[in-house]
Formats: sequence, C-alpha cells, structure tokens
Amino acid sequence: MLRSHTTKIRRLVPLMAGCAAALPAAPVLAQGAPDLRLEATAGSEAEEYLRTLQVAGMAPLYPWSVRSFSPAEIDRLAPANRAHPWAARFGADTAAAPALRLIRPRVRAIYNTSFPTHGPPDGAIWAGRGMTGALSAGATFRAGPLSLRLEPLVFWSQNSSFDLMENGETGDMAFADPTRPRQIDLPQRFGDEAYTRVDPGQSTLRLDALGVAAGVSTANQVWGPGTEMPLILGANAGGFPHAFVGSSAPVPVGIGRLHGRVVWGDLAQSEYTHVTGKGSRRFMAGWSVAFLPAGLRGLELGASRFFHNHWPSGGLDVADFLRPLQPFLKENLDPTGEGEDRVSDTANQIASVQARWVLPRSGFELFGEFAREDHNWDVRDFLLQPDHASAYMLGGRKVWVRDGQLLTLRAELVESAVSHIREVRPQAPFYIHTRTTQGHTLRGQILGTPAVYGGGGSVVALESHTRGGRWHLDWTRTRVRGGRTVEDPSVDVIHSIGGQALLFRGGVDATMGVRGSWNLNRYYQGNAFNLTTELGLRARL
Repeated sequence: MLRSHTTKIRRLVPLMAGCAAALPAAPVLAQGAPDLRLEATAGSEAEEYLRTLQVAGMAPLYPWSVRSFSPAEIDRLAPANRAHPWAARFGADTAAAPALRLIRPRVRAIYNTSFPTHGPPDGAIWAGRGMTGALSAGATFRAGPLSLRLEPLVFWSQNSSFDLMENGETGDMAFADPTRPRQIDLPQRFGDEAYTRVDPGQSTLRLDALGVAAGVSTANQVWGPGTEMPLILGANAGGFPHAFVGSSAPVPVGIGRLHGRVVWGDLAQSEYTHVTGKGSRRFMAGWSVAFLPAGLRGLELGASRFFHNHWPSGGLDVADFLRPLQPFLKENLDPTGEGEDRVSDTANQIASVQARWVLPRSGFELFGEFAREDHNWDVRDFLLQPDHASAYMLGGRKVWVRDGQLLTLRAELVESAVSHIREVRPQAPFYIHTRTTQGHTLRGQILGTPAVYGGGGSVVALESHTRGGRWHLDWTRTRVRGGRTVEDPSVDVIHSIGGQALLFRGGVDATMGVRGSWNLNRYYQGNAFNLTTELGLRARL
C-alpha cells in the first residue's frame, strides 16, 4: 500500500524541490524581509513564534487566553531587542502614522492519497482526498485607535471519492457524520464533486479607545491556553461573522489585572444536515476572560462561556444578547415550561475554566482547561459527578535557547470520552446537543478540536526556530469516534507522524511538509493509511 501512495505523489517531489532551489534567486530579495506583525492572526505561524519567545523570556508576559490579538497587542508582544532568531522579520511599531500595508499573499497545495485527516488546525480549509489548493491575500490599514484588516481566503478541494461509513441515510445525508448524522453537522465528505469556498477570512474592523475594544470581524478566535487542542474555540474551522466588545489590554483591578471579551455571532451550517428552515441559522453569544493575579508573575487564570441557539424567528431581543450572563446552575434558571424539569434551556452551552503559568527564567510553561457541556443542576451534582459531559486538556512547553536557535518541546493531551456514568445517566459525546442538532460546528467543521468529539487525543512536537526558518516533527493521536456501546467499547483512532520545514529566502517563505496517518480500526472494521504532502509559498508581490 505504501508503494502505491509513494507513486501517486512522486510527481510532487520535483516541484517541491524546484521551488526550494529557486528561492535564493527570487527577485523579491531586494525588497528585504517581510514584517510578521501583519501575519500574527489566531493560530498562525507568527503568533506561535511570539508565544515561544514569551516562554523563553524574550518577549513580554501577556495573557494568551483571549485571542486574536489587536495590532497594538502585537506591538506590545513583539520583543524590543533583536537577539531572537527571526528578528529580521519583525518591522517597527506600526502605530506611528496612518498607513496602508499589504499582507503577503499565501498559496498552499495539499495532497491526500486516501482520505481526509485531522492535521494541525487549518481554519476554513477542508482538504479532502486528492489535491486541495488555497490562496489568501489582503491589506491592513491603521490610523490611531482604528485598525482595519481585510484578508479573504479561497480554496478548492478535488474531493475525490473514498469509502464512506454507512450511516443509514440517503441522498446528501449519506455524506453526513457516520454515527450521529442527525445530531451533528460533521460531513465525512462534502458531496461527490469538487468543493470550493470563498471565505472572508482573517478580516476585522476594530476601534481601541479609552481602554475599550469594539469591532466586527470574521477572523478566527482561540479561547483558552491551548495551542492545537482548545476545548471551546480554536482554529480548526474558519472564523464566523461576529461583533465584540472588551478590554484593549489587561485592566488593573486591585488584586491583579483583568482582560476579556464578549462576542455575539452568526453560525452557518453545511449542506449535509437535516436541519432546514429557520433552524438552519444559529446565534452565538459568549465571553472569554483572563485574570492575572498580582504577585504571581506569569500566572494566568481564565474562564469562557459559549452559547449557540436557533436564530429567533421574531428576531433577536435583549435576552439573547445577555444569555452568557445567566446563572451557571440549572436550579437558578427561570422556569420556561420546556423539558421535564421545566427549566431546560434550548441553547447549547459549553463553559470552561483555564490556567496557564509561564516561567520565563526556566523557559517553561504549563497550562490546562476543564470544560462542561450544559449546566449542572446544582453544586452537589457537580461535586458528585464532575466527569459527566466533561472534557479536560493539559499541556506544556519547554524552550531551550542555544546559539541563536530556539529548540522547543511541547505536548498537549485532551480527554473527553463518554464516561461509565452513561450506564445510569444520559450522556452524549462532547459537542452534541439534543436541540441544537448541528452540534458545536461551523459549516461542517468542529469549532473546537475534532479529537474532543471523538473522545480524546494528544500531540507531542519538537521544533527548532533559526534565522533560516523552522523545522518541525510531531506525533499526533486522534480518536475519530469512541465506543458504540458499553458492550462494544472499541475505538476508531488515527496515529500520525508529520514533519515540516519552513525556509526563509528574502521576502519569500516556503513550507514543505509530509505526514503519514495510520487509521487503526477504521469504521470499526480494518486499518487504512493516508499520506499527506504539502507545499506552501508566501511572498511579496
């Protein structure tokens, strides 16, 4: 099987090698290096580098649980000295005068030999079997407290056929999730033709004044301290249209500093769900907050709360916007007459608490997150069964600084398997809700982390940043779906090993990567293998 996969991608190897060889002679060399400040969106390469610098003690401490960052926040995070490996790729502070600046276009080509896999978060891009191509470009404008970013994205996926797991549905619904096609909008495949999407991408209009930030955006957000496996909101799916208001920077509150954001947005679904009519559109409301205790340098405590519900047929009212402020315990909700307990909420809620501690002198950080689906009835309910409808994430990172190089070892683990409580109390996989039957998704992709829906996963990565770029190796484990019944606890899991190189040549960045994914017990039947190759270029015009 490996031989056939190698033959399929052999034609890509000369192209990748040729592009890398051509970079030193690229005409953009005369233009100098780019400014990565413009590219530090949530979950991006530049943002991840800033986090590495922070852990190494080479960038200021700043809360990481409420992202994306504003241009002013990026300026505060960027190191003042030039002693770090990518110093030549960070320009001066962009706030000096009104300016229009171009964002370097980015082109990507991804090839899957056998089936789609869950790699590192890709935003709106869905890479099916066969070739997938993506292009993004844009510009930023900044004038005093006002900032505008426009960076749309378009991608095309060949979406070649592969064997689907039967789900008992017909027509378009046959492409839906194999085990819960009417409980979550998570297609196995986006139809039987090529799949194309134009997305507004990382676009934001924002005003920061008097310590308050407000704006509208379609950009990705990441809530919590996780890098690849956040529980509530990450960069696995694209961003959604939303309005927000919050603090421009951490605000002193006596015993520490507080930083947060409230968000209201519009969630769309894919074409491969049974939901039609008014229920096909959802309204989300939520908040994420970080607290930095005084006297405990590097410690960050946080919490997040995310609601989504069917868009009201009569339009939104004040109660919809204030929903994130409702009581956490179900016994304190106002009676609605819905459900057996008469206080059931039609909205799906996910709430979490988080912590992160950065020790820059040691070059180390430790972080974690605990989340719950829906309300506990009361405190006793939570204390008796904290593992009911819950998930947790643990992670850490160690950075060594050696001869102009940053060597990083990092790991994350998530666990969300349906517990033994299901034998006596109803319990569904994480991201599932009985009333909001699209689940915690956007246009057919998980808003959080795919492994959380499957029951758990982990990633261990080793990477190096040098003046010439970055190399990366990782091992990732993803539970695609958990046991079907108590009597049959077998799981469908993917183990993948991947490597990637990022090369700098003047104003051009070239990315080349390869990943082998072994799907054990695929569809609860046999094993399968997929080889993913990727080539990316980012360059000034």
